[in-house]
Amino acid sequence: MRAARGVARSMQLLALSTLMHVASVQAQETPGVPPRRGAWPALRTDAALDRALRELAAGVRGDVGIYVRHLRTGRGAAIRADEAFPTASMIKVPIMIAVHDAVARGALHYADTLTWRDSLRYSGEDDLFNHLRDSTRVALPMIQMLSITISDNAASLWLQGLVGGEAINRWLATNGFDSTRVNSRTPGREEARRRYRWGQTTPREMAELLVRIRERRAVSAAASDAMYRALTRIFWNGESLSRIPPWVQAASKQGSVDRSRSEVVLVNAPGGDYVFCIITKNQLDERYTSDNEGWVLHRAVSALLWKHFEPRHPYVPADGASGYIP
Repeated sequence: MRAARGVARSMQLLALSTLMHVASVQAQETPGVPPRRGAWPALRTDAALDRALRELAAGVRGDVGIYVRHLRTGRGAAIRADEAFPTASMIKVPIMIAVHDAVARGALHYADTLTWRDSLRYSGEDDLFNHLRDSTRVALPMIQMLSITISDNAASLWLQGLVGGEAINRWLATNGFDSTRVNSRTPGREEARRRYRWGQTTPREMAELLVRIRERRAVSAAASDAMYRALTRIFWNGESLSRIPPWVQAASKQGSVDRSRSEVVLVNAPGGDYVFCIITKNQLDERYTSDNEGWVLHRAVSALLWKHFEPRHPYVPADGASGYIP
């Protein structure tokens, strides 16, 4: 009898072990298959890097979230990385993904030429598209390129209107991004918009969204390649990008609103790719100048990460470099 109970107990433990193993395997990402929600790659906390980042973050009068991951080694750091922050213009990355998803489904065609209307103007913003005349014909790739590279708000809202905020959020939810959402002009997101404005995300999710594109797993390999090319042609290169050697490719998107500064960057470094996302909120410093505390933090973090991950390739901006920043 005792032996029978022992066998039963062993079988129960074996079954439990099998179930745990299956769950573990299912939690891992497979190319072409959306991961389980929250199934992000393991992060090996680098204690020295974590301390240095926290010291830099302390210089901002406000809330700071930072996420860093070296893709090959898994080394990195996370500071309030799963807390919701405003996206500002970083929301244009999910908008771009939804546009390419619509193209993949046949709802849009990349060769489409669309008609600009005065009703599309984004009041109060000096965007390039606001200078177009009514009835101007514009190619869809041009709208998409300007949305990302110069962060044209009118172009971005035009794209969002083509696909719809609900479709953008549906793609995000389906692909495991629980916190990243577009709020503006999206039914049911009014309260979130009052709190976070155009969009919301976490430092970890926005960084891993960029990784998804880099690894050719956003919509399709072809769509991911097209999106990654756009993200490597950023006009606004005065913050984190200014602390990365110009001969090294980096994909990025920046954003800012009065009390928040945000940036996500994936660096194709000699020693292996690394990704980082820095977002602030509730900043006391609302100045739109290069010495804003948030932007100072971004440049300092980027310089620190390059030195940390690429010690054999030191880089310091040349004297007078600030005079060539747009």
